[in-house]
Amino acid sequence: MCGIVGFAGKDGAKEKVIDGLKRLEYRGYDSAGIALPINGKIEIRKHVGEIANLEKIIQDDDFDSSIGIGHTRWATHGAPSDVNSHPHANRDNSIAIVHNGIIENYIELKAWLSSDYGIKFKSDTDSEVIAHLIGIYYDGDLHQAVNKAVEQMRGAYAIAAIAADEPDKIVAVRKDAPLVAGQGDGFNFIASDIPAMLKYVRSVYFIENNETVVLTKDSIRIYNEEGKIVKRELYHVSWNADAAEKDGYDHFMMKEIHEQPKAIEETLVRRLNPDDSINLDGISMTKEDLEQFNKIYIVACGTAYHAGLVGKLTIERMAAIPVEVDVASEFRYREPFIDDKTLFIAISQSGETLDTLEALREAKKKGARVLSVVNVVGSSVARESDDVFYTWAGPEIAVASTKAYTTQLICMYLIALYMGRTKGLVDDTRYESILSELKALPAKVESILNNKKKIESIARKYYKREKVFFVGRGLDSGVSFEGSLKLKEISYINSFAIAAGELKHGTIALMEEDALVFALATQDFLYEKMVSNVKEIAARGARIIGVAKEGRKELAEITDEVIYIPEADDIVTPVLAVVPLQLFAYYVAKERGCNIDKPKNLAKSVTVE
Repeated sequence: MCGIVGFAGKDGAKEKVIDGLKRLEYRGYDSAGIALPINGKIEIRKHVGEIANLEKIIQDDDFDSSIGIGHTRWATHGAPSDVNSHPHANRDNSIAIVHNGIIENYIELKAWLSSDYGIKFKSDTDSEVIAHLIGIYYDGDLHQAVNKAVEQMRGAYAIAAIAADEPDKIVAVRKDAPLVAGQGDGFNFIASDIPAMLKYVRSVYFIENNETVVLTKDSIRIYNEEGKIVKRELYHVSWNADAAEKDGYDHFMMKEIHEQPKAIEETLVRRLNPDDSINLDGISMTKEDLEQFNKIYIVACGTAYHAGLVGKLTIERMAAIPVEVDVASEFRYREPFIDDKTLFIAISQSGETLDTLEALREAKKKGARVLSVVNVVGSSVARESDDVFYTWAGPEIAVASTKAYTTQLICMYLIALYMGRTKGLVDDTRYESILSELKALPAKVESILNNKKKIESIARKYYKREKVFFVGRGLDSGVSFEGSLKLKEISYINSFAIAAGELKHGTIALMEEDALVFALATQDFLYEKMVSNVKEIAARGARIIGVAKEGRKELAEITDEVIYIPEADDIVTPVLAVVPLQLFAYYVAKERGCNIDKPKNLAKSVTVE
């Protein structure tokens, strides 16, 4: 949430910063702004709404510099407005800052700055206090002023600051919010995420917690809390900048839905040795290690949490270890039973989700071994885990996650299969069978995508429905939650997911003629029970769209529509069953005229609690 870009070079800061903000707009799009030091003072331009609104007011050729900072906002404190937009300045406009995160003690800081220094605040944000704090400590050394200001603040933040009297320098600091620095030839960047600068640089530094960066066109200096220079290896970004472009699709979400076959294949084949044994990215997990674990926690948020629901059933079936799945924002407040016999699995697309990160830290304190499943190399979750298992989804720009989810499922299957075989609970025949099923998934997902016109026609028929339910049993239950989330995220329909067996305990009261129900029936051993549940729904008059494996004709007789997925082993059907739900959500949102890639009130990376 919120995107930060800073550029220091010979010229052209406006163009570089704006270009970077466009590539970070998935992190926040309530408003955008830019600050440049020009002729001995700082000039700020900002505007509510999308970056295009900002571009219209900065066409003046004189508005440019060799250095600048910019911000695209996802509102936390203060409604979206011009005045609440970043950058914020101190009272004489000699200091400007951009900020991602939340300053928890901003109210007391605001009161202190008002009473002791007579400062009058212009905005409703917590961020404005940062500019004023730096301003009162500034005596010609921006680096020291930022350090002194940070000492007064509590919360999570990535901050970038510039000073009118030091127009060749950006000072940035990070605590529990992502920050990277990019090294170019005669220019350098700081940003919240790599895509912001990938058009210009491929060598980056990952900034750690409580570190400060001093950036000029010729140097990137990283300092630790003690003020000592940190030596850090550069990371070379291998993926192409085109991966963050739409490539002819109307929306990033549709592009990313279509990238799933490749992403699934990449995540799978990179972990298979020539003999088809699984290599968990060099993670050492012996039979003795696995047998000492008496419990596994899978902790995540949103879509990653839904991947965890599938992971739970898969690990329990294959590895015979009790697994509990929890929402990260609740996990550390319920005093979970964790010790050195606990395996903690954190799932996160960005690797920067603060709730997940704090839950991970809590688990580590209590002695758990931490294994993370993440998509972003060098992210905070990855760096703070004992073991890291990367998905190979590539950049995911649309706020609503698609390919990150399916690759997370592949990771959970590989982890479960590895555990089961290592413990001797999955024999060679079953192992080879499941592996064969996994290898076949890319082609099967492709076949679903080739038939997306049917799903589009169903969406056009039902896009005006305001009451939509998703039901399933077993593994289908977890997929139902993900299908419901996709629909509500991008179409704003109040959808609801529930285990089908729970319908009769209250929710069936809502099954009326105006309701639309997605009934997932891909689990063979639960198919007959699911058919009975569908009949209960049909008897109340609701419209029903079934999702089943090819050849399951009984479902067609009791539903209004059936979307068939290719035949597959029950355990891997979540990867297939979710694709029609993603497509349905997309087409419904398109029919309703919604902003699909940037749905209202949402951001891609949630770095606040």
